[in-house]
Amino acid sequence: QAQPVESGGGLVQPGGSLRLSCALSRGLFNILALGWFRQAPGKRRDLVASIDNNDITGYADSVKGRFTISRDNVERTLFLQMNNLKPEDTAVYYCNRLGTYYPWGQGTQVTVSS
Repeated sequence: QAQPVESGGGLVQPGGSLRLSCALSRGLFNILALGWFRQAPGKRRDLVASIDNNDITGYADSVKGRFTISRDNVERTLFLQMNNLKPEDTAVYYCNRLGTYYPWGQGTQVTVSS
């Protein structure tokens, strides 16, 4: 597969949790800096969380303290644990390497609504 494959999205009530997964079959996964991005309707795609090859993480202010990014280098999978979800977190979520992007995958829809 040339593209990342995201999964784990869904409909959740405010305050709920979801765990997203991203399978990435190309590249030397264990040395890649990776990120989770999101795009809401009519808005640009923004980086919300990143992790480098030393497991150093970074977060957008809007998700800090609520989202946790992690990786499994053996399974070549990137994760995003999302807690205390808010309606403004509603978006399509994508993963990709940082810097030079691979072709974008389909993403996974996250909808936070009561």
